[in-house]
Amino acid sequence: MKNDLIIVAAAQFAPYFLDRNKTLEKAREIILTAGEKGAQLIVFPEAFISGYPDWVWLVPNGNSDLLDELYQTLVENAISIPDEGSRELCRAAKDAGVYVAMGIHERNSEASGSTLYNTLLYINDRGEIIGKHRKLIPTGGERLIWGQGDGSTLASFDTPFGKLGGLLCWENYMPLARQSMYSAGVQIYAAPTWDSSEKWVSSMRHIAREGGMFVINVCQAIHIDDIPEKYLFKQLYARDKTWINGGNSCIISPFGKMLAGPTKNEEKILYAKIDLGMITKAKRMFDVTGHYSRPDVFKYDINKG
Repeated sequence: MKNDLIIVAAAQFAPYFLDRNKTLEKAREIILTAGEKGAQLIVFPEAFISGYPDWVWLVPNGNSDLLDELYQTLVENAISIPDEGSRELCRAAKDAGVYVAMGIHERNSEASGSTLYNTLLYINDRGEIIGKHRKLIPTGGERLIWGQGDGSTLASFDTPFGKLGGLLCWENYMPLARQSMYSAGVQIYAAPTWDSSEKWVSSMRHIAREGGMFVINVCQAIHIDDIPEKYLFKQLYARDKTWINGGNSCIISPFGKMLAGPTKNEEKILYAKIDLGMITKAKRMFDVTGHYSRPDVFKYDINKG
């Protein structure tokens, strides 16, 4: 049986830290490169625009002066949907002819414009925003930065290469959040993250097998030199610190096999050719929302309000 192969990509890069305009320029270059290589989809890391707020794990919450300045800068370099930043991403996706899943700091433009969400933005190859997902709950110190999303953004999106969806970082550890993606029929699962541990990669392999999906796990690879000296929290890292985050991004098959990566301590685009027919093969024995679901025993509901 002949199956068409699809090229997907994971963008393991560092942003220009807290610099939206330069990061958008870099994102455009990466998207165009992926398009030239034949990719139909490229997934970027969590909070790529414009940088993961790693200071939440370093700076005590009582240091209000420093935290206030950092938060103000973060908000000023975030994205509203729509705004010129999101439109620039749309133009890049259209010019490259590539679907883009982009991790952003999103301003709550529907209200105050001063609260941020950790958002996964989806753009099609015609340069149109097709949806977004706001992370349901930030982890630990992240709650000083991001608000909580809700069930209205738990969705999948039809594309020419299958159903696309995903979750952000540790909400992937929430079984019912994962179930929402499985129930939505996701075939290609975006998992932007900040976690680059080996335990995390093991979890990604489990999720690929559990959901019978292709998983694109992507994290920033950010070097200590990528943080400008003017940000004083940089002084709190250990003196021998070189990589703040190594990345460890990878692309995984529905059988849990590594198709690309994991790769650490370098900026690069990972590519993999995938065959959606493999999903059917993987689900012959275990289909979490099919013959293995037991709806007569278990009931599942999502509050979309």
